[in-house]
Amino acid sequence: MIELLSPAGDKERLFFALLYGADAVYLGGQNFGLRANATNFTDEELEECVKYAHSLSKKVYVTVNIVFHEEDLEGLEEYLKFLSEIGVDAIIVSDPVVIEISKKNSYDFEIHLSTQASTLNSRVVKFFMEQGVKRVVLAREASKDDIIRIKKETGIELECFIQGAMCTSFSGRCVLSNYATNRDSNRGGCAQVCRWTFKTDTGADFEMMPKDLNMIENIESMISIGVNSFKIEGRMRSIYYIATVLHTYRKIIDKIGNNTLTKEYIEYARNIINRVANRESVSQFYDGIPGFKEQYFNGRKEESNQDFLGLVKTYRDGYIDLEVRNYFKKGDTVQIFGPKMQTIEFVIDDLKSDTGENIEYCNHPKDIVTIKVPSFCEQNSMMRAKVFDIFDEI
Repeated sequence: MIELLSPAGDKERLFFALLYGADAVYLGGQNFGLRANATNFTDEELEECVKYAHSLSKKVYVTVNIVFHEEDLEGLEEYLKFLSEIGVDAIIVSDPVVIEISKKNSYDFEIHLSTQASTLNSRVVKFFMEQGVKRVVLAREASKDDIIRIKKETGIELECFIQGAMCTSFSGRCVLSNYATNRDSNRGGCAQVCRWTFKTDTGADFEMMPKDLNMIENIESMISIGVNSFKIEGRMRSIYYIATVLHTYRKIIDKIGNNTLTKEYIEYARNIINRVANRESVSQFYDGIPGFKEQYFNGRKEESNQDFLGLVKTYRDGYIDLEVRNYFKKGDTVQIFGPKMQTIEFVIDDLKSDTGENIEYCNHPKDIVTIKVPSFCEQNSMMRAKVFDIFDEI
């Protein structure tokens, strides 16, 4: 089975990830994970979310992937026992101490090796297989040839990132944050120093960050060489980003499965993904070492667009109740997409407030408005501004 794996920074993101096509989600508790700035999950929320995901026959992986200092070990064994008791499907680890404790206690979850371990060769994979690891999340620097060799030599489940931010350092092994801000990137406190703009001696701006990762064009190739799980980065991204990215990659994977994927659809999907991200995205290391075109050095734009117009709350008799997210008005051409519906496009010509009054525009986020639509819309489908023509969305 090919798995599409989504981040989940909180309960709302988890809900939309599972709704829009994720087969599994990865998330963090309040401790021991590398996204300390995300909302993350309390123990009670973790248990609730595991039950919810399992009710949909989907999986939950919990990050326990910091590099442990001595003081970090306090409470670790109890936490792992709790994760086992609530039925977590796997933990994602980088430090061997977590593997040792889990094996000693025969906890009832799989162990997946984090990308923090920077795994790029079959020998280290075999070593961790002997320790009990069932899946390896390869380093983002893994090339196609690396993946082929590792799969051939080990046969282990492989998980690869396909979308999201890249680290300037080697797959997360960074000390820039520690040096500049005294926040340890390897213990969840990354200050993203690589996103900063520096001044040279001449006063010019200088940057040193890679462009984002986007593997739209390589999914079919990755499936053919044995990648099992396709991972999206972004536990702090918006629900619109998560829904759009998952919806797009889900279509790509399904079209590969039924042999209907075309170059034209790949181009359409690339445009959709590039539009929702706020940085340029490329395939990075898959086909070779990235060059200067795959990085930012002296100037970049990170402009969030306002394409996400609203969230469909209900549909009845040709009308939707929409929760407003960005400005729009009568006469605008918009699109509505959802996890199972055909994407529709129409011009807004009937717009009412929650009290039934005709209105000309919407500019208050979270207001509920009523819009006439040409066909059925799913609850929790999303309305976006028209930027591209709809192309073979079925």
